[in-house]
Amino acid sequence: MAGLTVRERLLQATKYLRDRGSFTPRLDAEVLLAHVLGRDRVYLYREASLVLNADSERIYKVLLERRAGSEPVAYLTGHKEFMGLDFAVGSHVLIPRPETELLVEKALAILASWPGQRLVVDVGTGSGAIAVSLASMAPAGTRVKAIDISPQALETARANALRHGVEVVFQRGDLLAPLQGVLAPGSVTVITANLPYIPSGAMEGLPKDVRGYEPALALDGGSDGLEVYRRLIPQAETWLSPGGQLLIEISPEQVEQALPLLVPPRWLASAYQDLAGRPRLICGLKQSEHLPG
Repeated sequence: MAGLTVRERLLQATKYLRDRGSFTPRLDAEVLLAHVLGRDRVYLYREASLVLNADSERIYKVLLERRAGSEPVAYLTGHKEFMGLDFAVGSHVLIPRPETELLVEKALAILASWPGQRLVVDVGTGSGAIAVSLASMAPAGTRVKAIDISPQALETARANALRHGVEVVFQRGDLLAPLQGVLAPGSVTVITANLPYIPSGAMEGLPKDVRGYEPALALDGGSDGLEVYRRLIPQAETWLSPGGQLLIEISPEQVEQALPLLVPPRWLASAYQDLAGRPRLICGLKQSEHLPG
């Protein structure tokens, strides 16, 4: 293979991945080659006549073989873009997805209009993509805490916060339990949560690059996919300020089951659609303490 130009090698790699079932063979081929060369994808077009050296070809071949076996591109490169920021990822954290940007955008809108001090808690932070994005983009003075049960995930999240030069307080624990004795109840402005929501029975039906590589702990949401959220919601009610909001990501098929979990009059719940027009985000506004019920 040595001696091929970038253009020629990309054509071969695209066919190789397409023949092995990739849904995005050209994109995968480009991202992996750009990673090998330490450049962006624009470089591949600008320098299409560049001849690959033997070392680059050897590394590229290995990555292509791993991708052909369904290993996610983000794990192969160790990076994934989210909210315009570059995040380090690994096999112990869920790969950030574009649809989750809706949750961040909604949280930013809430924080922008919030009077007084702002405090965000991101539950199940994983790579820290949500928490770090909020810390990077929220109004000045916003405090951000992030919680995860996995020490490996927290290690990655801390590295991403350091990478982007933002201050996030990380705590290890189950859901909001680490806030006990640290914060006063009713003091949190926004709680964000992209927790496991795949029904256990649907795990085997996930694409191979998801079920075979991404952590089951971050995917399996129990019998109907909402078991973790059922535990979170009463905890969130304790910690949110009146008028504060709980933002949870769900599967579009779960909206009719998820909305009733936020029981009125304590909660005012709304569903929001992603860019594909599918309900993806549930926002629960905690009603004022004096309301009946």
